[in-house]
Amino acid sequence: MSRTYVVTGSASGIGAATAELLRERGFRVIGVDLRNADVEADLSTAEGRSKAVAEVLAAADGSIDAVIAAAGISAPVPLTVAVNFFGVTDFLAALAPTLARSEAPRAAVVSSMATLQPNSAELIDAMLAGDEATALEIGGALAEKGPEAGYLNYPSSKRALSRWVRRESITPQWAGAGIPLNAVAPGTVITAMTKDLLSTEEGAKMVDSHVPMPLNYHSEAVVIARLLAWLTSEENTHTTGQTIYIDGGADASLRGDDIWS
Repeated sequence: MSRTYVVTGSASGIGAATAELLRERGFRVIGVDLRNADVEADLSTAEGRSKAVAEVLAAADGSIDAVIAAAGISAPVPLTVAVNFFGVTDFLAALAPTLARSEAPRAAVVSSMATLQPNSAELIDAMLAGDEATALEIGGALAEKGPEAGYLNYPSSKRALSRWVRRESITPQWAGAGIPLNAVAPGTVITAMTKDLLSTEEGAKMVDSHVPMPLNYHSEAVVIARLLAWLTSEENTHTTGQTIYIDGGADASLRGDDIWS
């Protein structure tokens, strides 16, 4: 069965690897990114998200089967919140009614093992309340305190995103419409964004201290793409609401064997 996929962040990193993998498998892919994409739009703004949705629907002739939201940044500034959380959730929510008309609708987002790192509860609460103005204000105040506090924008955005997936996955809009909604949480992935940091012994040691990966070490982007492809395939009928850590064992290393007590 031919399927039409929408992939955000398609011009680089995990998004590019996912778009390429899906095309190799014979599927139609509509890529969304700031540039070098089928649909060029800025997902950090409400206007950009609306533009992206309208152009995606036009390009797809109003019919889509799966959405993979891979666009994201990790800068210690509130823009990270705008892109990583609202640029994903608003975009998905706007496409959900069209997606629901597919015979096998699916959706997946890229979260991060950074969901396990220190974060701002206040910022997460603002995101989950859908209050973008307040979230950006809180994120901006963190950034003004310096890079270390500013970095909290990133793990907070990913924690909020994983919580949003868990909360929304069982609602009428998603489960009720037969749409599995999941997140993947990569560990350290070798992309243009991480290559410079990983190229030095000091940088790699710092990364590995926060993200220990005993199984096969750092991954290529296509490794994440393969999981995203399965989660959004017709084969996945019952996996939903999950954040699947595809991190070489980082989650198990950091949280241990008992995460239920």
